[in-house]
Amino acid sequence: MKNKKIFVACDTSSLSEIKKIINQTQTNKLKIIPKFGLQFFYSKNGRKFLEKYNKDFWLDLKINDIPQTALSAVDSLKDLKRCKYITVHSNGGLKMLKEIKKKAKSINKNLKILGVTILTSLDNKSLKEIGYTKSVKELVLKQAGLIQKSGCDGIVCSANEAKIVRKKHKKLFIVTPGIRLPGDSANDQSRVMTPNNAFKNKVSGIVLGRSLIKGNIKNNIQRLIDHINR
Repeated sequence: MKNKKIFVACDTSSLSEIKKIINQTQTNKLKIIPKFGLQFFYSKNGRKFLEKYNKDFWLDLKINDIPQTALSAVDSLKDLKRCKYITVHSNGGLKMLKEIKKKAKSINKNLKILGVTILTSLDNKSLKEIGYTKSVKELVLKQAGLIQKSGCDGIVCSANEAKIVRKKHKKLFIVTPGIRLPGDSANDQSRVMTPNNAFKNKVSGIVLGRSLIKGNIKNNIQRLIDHINR
């Protein structure tokens, strides 16, 4: 099971909660990497903690701005030596994606840039409200091509689109948020899937949040292990 990449979404601003999540999601049966988003990174103690954190982690910032501002943002993170993944949004365009990938190489050879596509909280109705005329699947496939062309290391999309992305992009690193254990609520996500179904869609890694960190974390980890072993 250790060849299955699993990330835990550490979505809290509480340092004590973060430490609890990290400690209680460690198991010798799975390799689980913490993913820190805006909530923790923007918190008073968030960045300070990450400066000293001595294991691999994912910084999920979804950087999206004009190229120079985006580059400056990535450069400002160069002291976070154990940051292995950073997300940028494909909406920033090909030039931004290319330049961020180039910058990442110069500051940390182990740093992977993941391009974010349509957020898992959105569906076709939401896209129409924003002004898009294409469907979620059409847009994600288009964005995947842009991310691949840019030289970025991987893509973030829902497991629902992963199958069509994998069909066209055989070697692309695909990570899928919106993952729920069987029976768990979708909450604010519109496009969700179980871990096993996601892996059947040929994803490279999955992100679990509430299914792991809400309630008894140790019990949730065992539920995940049991589910994957089925």
